[in-house]
Amino acid sequence: QVQLVESGGGLVQAGGSLRLSCAASTSIFSINAMGWYRQAPGKQRELVAAMTSGSSTNYADSVKGRFTISRDNFKNTVYLQMNSLKPEDTAVYYCNAKKYYGLGLDDYWGQGTQVTVSS
Repeated sequence: QVQLVESGGGLVQAGGSLRLSCAASTSIFSINAMGWYRQAPGKQRELVAAMTSGSSTNYADSVKGRFTISRDNFKNTVYLQMNSLKPEDTAVYYCNAKKYYGLGLDDYWGQGTQVTVSS
């Protein structure tokens, strides 16, 4: 089992910045991939950014050049630095961890943190 606890959400004006943190209950060395997803009201949850254990990253087109995912292995924490925020970035942001085993996959989610960007 992996428990994930997000923090860092809040209200910010357009053009501002926020940094989200996701603390894992286990060593992130044992996690194959970690990422951030978001879900706006009335919309499906979507991938924002992800990082594999080999440090490969993947970003949604809508956030490329503005958001950066990173991790601190010693703190078992993954971050999402969000710059140049736009009102359309408003959503609940969820941390995700994926652990693969054989042909299977365990998916873990945090409780979510609200990000609201005002225009």
